[in-house]
Amino acid sequence: MKERLLVIVGPTAVGKTEMSIQLAKRFNGEVVSGDSMQIYRGLNIGTAKITADEMENIPHHMIDIIDPLESFSVTQYQREARTIITEINERGKLPILVGGTGLYVHAITHDYQFTNIESDEAFREEMEIFAEQYGNDALHKKLQYIDLKSYKSIHPNNRRRVIRALEVIKRTGKPFSNFQTKREKSIYDAVFIGLTMDREVLYDRINTRIDKMIAKGLFNEARHLYDNNLKDSQAAQAIGYKELFLYFDGELSKEEAILLLKRNSRRYAKRQYTWFKNKMDITWFDMTRGKNKKKLEIMKYVAGKLNCLEKH
Repeated sequence: MKERLLVIVGPTAVGKTEMSIQLAKRFNGEVVSGDSMQIYRGLNIGTAKITADEMENIPHHMIDIIDPLESFSVTQYQREARTIITEINERGKLPILVGGTGLYVHAITHDYQFTNIESDEAFREEMEIFAEQYGNDALHKKLQYIDLKSYKSIHPNNRRRVIRALEVIKRTGKPFSNFQTKREKSIYDAVFIGLTMDREVLYDRINTRIDKMIAKGLFNEARHLYDNNLKDSQAAQAIGYKELFLYFDGELSKEEAILLLKRNSRRYAKRQYTWFKNKMDITWFDMTRGKNKKKLEIMKYVAGKLNCLEKH
C-alpha cells in the first residue's frame, strides 16, 4: 500500500507557506520543505524561510539541516525527505510537501533515478575555471548541442549540476538525461495542488516581498556570506544573494542590484510555473481574487481526495 502525501507547489510569493499551515492544521499534518535553499542554516531572509511564529506549532522538516559551506545533492535530499515522509505517515499524520524547487519535489514524488557514475575531479576543476572566466551562461551553452533535454531542464546558474551533466557525458558518451528515468505515476498516494495567480499581481507581490526582505536586513545577511568567502558556495547561488554580491564587488549600484534581484525573482517565478505545469499532473487554484473562498475550495478538494485514498 502506498504512503499518503499532500503536495503544494507554485511560484515564489504565491502563498504556499500560508496555505500549507492552514492545511496542516485542518488535516493533522506536518510540513516537509521542498526548497533547495531553505536547507541552509543562516540563510533566512533571502530564502523567505518560515519563522517560528509563522509555523504555528506545525512541525517542519528539511529546513536548517546543513551549514552554507556544505554541499547537498538532490540524491541526498531525495533519500532524507522520503525517510521523513515515511516517519510522518507512521505517526498517523499527513506529510505535506511544500516547495517551488521543481527538481527536488519531482525527485521525491516520482521514481527519479540518479546516475552513480564516478566523478572526475580534474574535469570538474577545469569546468569551474571555465565558468569563472566566461560565466555560467557560457558553461551552460556547452550542453545545448550534446544534450538538449538537460540544457532546457537545468538552469544556467545551477553550475554544480551543469558540470555534473557535462562530466557524465564525458565519461559515458551518452546524454546526462538518459540516466534520469521518471515514472508516469507518483510513488505515493499523492494529492497534488498548485497555487497560481495573475502574473501582474504576482509580480507586484514579489517586488513587495523583496522590499520587505531588504527592510529586514537582506543586505546584512548577504554581506555575511560575502565577507566569509562563501559567495561561490552552493548555498550562495540562490536568487537574493548573488545579485547583491555584484553590489559588494562594485559592479552595480545598490539600486541596480535591487532592480536586478526583483527582475531575476520575477523570471524565476515564471520558470517555476512553467516547470510544474509541464512536468507534473497538478490541480491548479488561482489565488488572484477571493482568497478566503479559494482556501475553502482547496480544503474541500483535499478532503475529498484524502477520503478517496482512505477508501482504497
